[in-house]
Amino acid sequence: MQTPARPDKIHYYIGIAKAVSQRCTCYRSRGGAIIVRGDQIIATGYIGAPRGTKDCLKRGNCLREELKIPHGERYEMCRSVHAEQNAIINAARAGVSLFGGEMYIYGERPATGELMDFIPCYFCKRMIINAGINWVFSQMHDGSIKKFSVEEWVKDWQENDIVDDKYKYGTDLNKKLGLK
Repeated sequence: MQTPARPDKIHYYIGIAKAVSQRCTCYRSRGGAIIVRGDQIIATGYIGAPRGTKDCLKRGNCLREELKIPHGERYEMCRSVHAEQNAIINAARAGVSLFGGEMYIYGERPATGELMDFIPCYFCKRMIINAGINWVFSQMHDGSIKKFSVEEWVKDWQENDIVDDKYKYGTDLNKKLGLK
């Protein structure tokens, strides 16, 4: 009898982040995040409006789409909380430390299922740094998974500035900047 293929841990956790993303309430991006520490999932989060408020699906529109705001810009105009932020918040609500953990994030376009470069935005990167997470594994538009060292983000920002950050959220933004 042939043994079925078994995914490695990184693909396993990205697959779980993909499953979490299916709860997303955003028209523009379907994203999910999980946080793992000691090979145990300790928190999950998906893109969605703050608890108890109307999300884009219930409203039937996306304010950022209507205003033609590109991905990676003007986050204050969005009703949703990012998947990474929700995972960190959900851990805090449960009283769970994220220190030394890893985050796995997955993103796709809801209308087409097209994979996105799901790289944390500046706001999420700052939260990830302060939460004490060590590594972030991001699903990329070509199906690959990019591993980011949070310590390297800190070193980069010490030497440069946050606006000089090499990898930015959104496939279209990275292409515009010539990173892909």
